[in-house]
Order: sequence, then C-alpha cells, then structure tokens
Amino acid sequence: MAQIPNLDNAPLNLAALREQSQKDLLSILKSVRGKKCLVIDPKLAGTLSLIVQTSLLKEYGAELRILSSDPLQTECPKIVYLVRSQLSFMKFIASQIRNDESKGLQREYFLYFIPRRIVACEKFAFGVIPNVRAKGVASTKAAELLNNMQQEDPVNMDDMGIPEINTVILLDREVDMVTPMCSQLTYEGLLDEMLQINNGSVEVDASIMGTQQDGKKVKVPLNSSDKLYKEIRDLNFEVVVQVLRQKATSIQQDYAEVKSTNTQSVSELKDFVRRLHSLPEIARHVHLAQHLQSFTGKPSFHARLDIEQTILEVQNFEICFEYIEEMIHKQEPIENVLRLLVLLSLTNSGLPKKNFDYLRREMLHSYGFEHMNLLYNLEKAGLFKKQESRSNWIGITRALQLIVDVNDTASPSDISYIFSGYAPLSIRLVQHAVRSGWRSIEELLKLLPGPHLDLKRGGLTIDSSLEVHPGSGAQQSIDRVGHRSLVLVVFIGGVTFAEIAALRFLSAQEGMGYDFLVATTKVVNGNTILKPIIASSKAGMM
Repeated sequence: MAQIPNLDNAPLNLAALREQSQKDLLSILKSVRGKKCLVIDPKLAGTLSLIVQTSLLKEYGAELRILSSDPLQTECPKIVYLVRSQLSFMKFIASQIRNDESKGLQREYFLYFIPRRIVACEKFAFGVIPNVRAKGVASTKAAELLNNMQQEDPVNMDDMGIPEINTVILLDREVDMVTPMCSQLTYEGLLDEMLQINNGSVEVDASIMGTQQDGKKVKVPLNSSDKLYKEIRDLNFEVVVQVLRQKATSIQQDYAEVKSTNTQSVSELKDFVRRLHSLPEIARHVHLAQHLQSFTGKPSFHARLDIEQTILEVQNFEICFEYIEEMIHKQEPIENVLRLLVLLSLTNSGLPKKNFDYLRREMLHSYGFEHMNLLYNLEKAGLFKKQESRSNWIGITRALQLIVDVNDTASPSDISYIFSGYAPLSIRLVQHAVRSGWRSIEELLKLLPGPHLDLKRGGLTIDSSLEVHPGSGAQQSIDRVGHRSLVLVVFIGGVTFAEIAALRFLSAQEGMGYDFLVATTKVVNGNTILKPIIASSKAGMM
C-alpha cells in the first residue's frame, strides 16, 4: 500500500501543516454522515495523495472521484465536492446535478472551496524571511511584490519572533536552461526521464514489476517513506545498481547461513527477519533499475552522454553538429533531437547562420513542414537561434567551476557527480547566494538572462552569509538557536530532480550550516519543457 511521504525529520515543521490539512478534510467527511462520494478537481488529486491515504478515506465512508464534464458515476446518496473556486468547475458541478435530477436520483450535495493561500497567512505561520535574493525577470518581480507587501502591511517583529526561514533565493528557469536539457544520471532523475514521476509515484506496466498481467498498469510509490528509496534516490545510477546488488547478495548469504546452521542467537534471527522485511522494497527497485538498464545499457545512451559533455565543454563543434545531423536523418524522437539542438545553441550563444539554416531545413524535411511554427517559437524563446555575438559560456563555466572531473561517483566530493562531470549552473548560483549574496559574482550575473536583486526585510539583523565554519561565531549562534539555518530555494518555471539532489548533497556536507527547502512551480526535465512547446506549435498550425 502506498504511504504518504515521511516528514519526521524535515527541517521545517511541514508535518504540522499536513496534519492540520488532514484534520480539516476528515472533519468535512465526518460532518456528512453515511456513505458519500468525495469529488475533487483534477489539480487537487496529487496534493491529496500527499496528505491522506485512500484507505483512510474509506474508513470515513468516502469513495474518491475526479471532477470532469462527464456525469458522475457513483451509487452514493451524498456527494461532497472539494474544488478551487473556478467558473469551469461550477459548470461541471451544475451539469452533474442536472444530470442526476433528469434521472430522478435523490441525492444531497455539499460544496467546499479550497481557499487561496495568501502571503499574509504564510508570514504568520513561518515569520518574515529577512534575506531575499532573486535572479530573473519573474523572480525579481516576485521579490519586489513581497517587499512591497511587507512595507504596506508591516508586521510587529516582537509578535513574530525569529523567522524559521533565514533566506529565500528565487531563480527563473530561463536563467539556466542548460541543466534541464542534460540527461539526468541520478536514480530519481532517470526515473523521471524514462517514466515521468507524478506526485511521488510512477505508473508502469505490471510486467515491469514482475507480475504477468498483460496491459495492466501499476502505480509505484516513490517517496521518503520507502527507506531504501530515500537512501538511493540521489545516487548516480551506476552506484545504485551496485547498492541493490550488495543488499540482495547480503540477504541471500544470510538466508543460506540460517538454513545451514542452528547456532544463531535469538537476536541474530530477529535481525535477519527484520532484514527480510526490506525484501519487497529491494525487489521493487531491482525491477525498476532493470527497466532503466534496458535504456542506459545501450551504446546510443552512452554516445549521447559523451556528446552532451562535449557540448558543455564547448569542444569539437563539428562532431556535435554531425551527431545531431545524423539523429535528424534517422528521425529519432523529436524531443531527443531538440534537447541537443537547444543545448548546442545555448552554449554557443546560437549557431552560425550556415549551420542554423541547414539544421532548420533538415528538421523540416525529416519531421515535416508542420514543425515550422515550432522552430520559429524556439528561436523566439532564444532556445535555438542564429549566433549574433560571442558565447559567454566558457567564461561562465570557468568562473563557477561547472566542469569538474569526477573520479568517484560512489563517494563524490562535489555536486558535479549529478551529471558525471557537470555541476548545475543553477545550484552553483545558490552556493554563491548563501555564502555572500550576489556581491561576489555581480559581473557574472550580468552575463545571465534577467535582472537580479538582493534585499533585506523585516528590520532583522540576521547575517546574510550562511556558510559556517567550525569554531566561528556563526556556528555558535546556530548552536544557541538549536538548529541550522533554513534556506528556501524557489524555482520559477520548474526544477529537475537532479538539481534537488544537488541541494540535498550540499546540505549534507560538513561545514554547511544550513538546510535547503525547495519550492517550485513544477518538476521538469528537458522533455516536459519541450513537449508543451511542440504541442502548442502544432495547434498554431491548424
């Protein structure tokens, strides 16, 4: 049975928020006596799965349905709608009620709206965040709005106390479009690339999980309640395979030993039984890893990784160009081609006119002239364009140490292990932001898209530099408070699982006196960024 994520050791008390949300929902269900059907709007389905288990809803006599324009299919005499206050949902609800009336069904209807959570509520829940750093058009606007709200409606700091979050860093996705175009190599990142993780789970064919049920799909939970997944999610996939092999072999050896001898003590047998309980988790991830290996074991996968690294290092342009040209002529999936095209264009500030025109022409010949609008939209967005100025990418990679040799992915010392040699630009920016704000990289930030700002709010005098060294005053102040500083990193436009893994890695390093919280508009990868552009471009041609 799927478990909701474990929040016991979260740096921020998110468990209390979840408990309150669960309490409010169950209170609604309890107030409606008897058997009932809980109908929620589609956007809430994922959120609900992170708050309460389906089994608990059943205990309260509720069956779950997703709101749509179709008539409601249920035998329940009472219907509870839980939706956001949007006109389209009201039309769906009205249509379903009219449909019931036309069939002569006697039902009771209850309608509950999800409130819009305003910034003022968050201020009183967690305090005013004193340090705000932003990079990008949308991020700086968001930071300015927060600051304006604070000035218009100042909060008494004596009432608020010390804020739980010391610093918020806002980053636009467009500041670093290179990272999502790269192939993610962590276990969680690869799962998202190949199977697409939605709300902490993946839906796969039952055959992948070792059950012979042709055509049936199964949902596999992927969150921190799975101890093994928590251990391996951020590891390089090559290391994950080794870890799973070691765990399976260890249990196999223990079983052989128990079977062949009668000398084990009760405590040893108890430990063996405890380890046996982890077998379902191991089996689950062995099946998933085996499926991933059917992709990562191919020579074409490793060839692509080599080309990505060559592009990132801005070497052998002609080899990269010819590789993409060959992909186009083979009519490989268009998302795969576009990811490399965009990566090559971004790292070179566009392609020379001759190469640009040639690849555009070959794309249209191979994939059809209906993609003309797609190429235009990519050019308009600056993702695939003609070269008009010299590239700054080499200077950026050197200044931020984005290209790093990785000798040991099992015991990495730098976030570059995430992509086997490339440190995500976005996370290097976060590292600088928490150390000394934007001051140390002021000139470098000007080379990246969008404005930047650095604000202090709320009248607090908390040091904006969060890097902690043993024996420092900062370390002592953290010890007095009793916990590490919290940094909220907000990605506007999406974040990859690889970037989240990099932040977890940083937080775990010795001498880092802070924990990271990640907020985002969406979890993305190169395909999920490009697919909407492809779809909207096709719609525009109709």
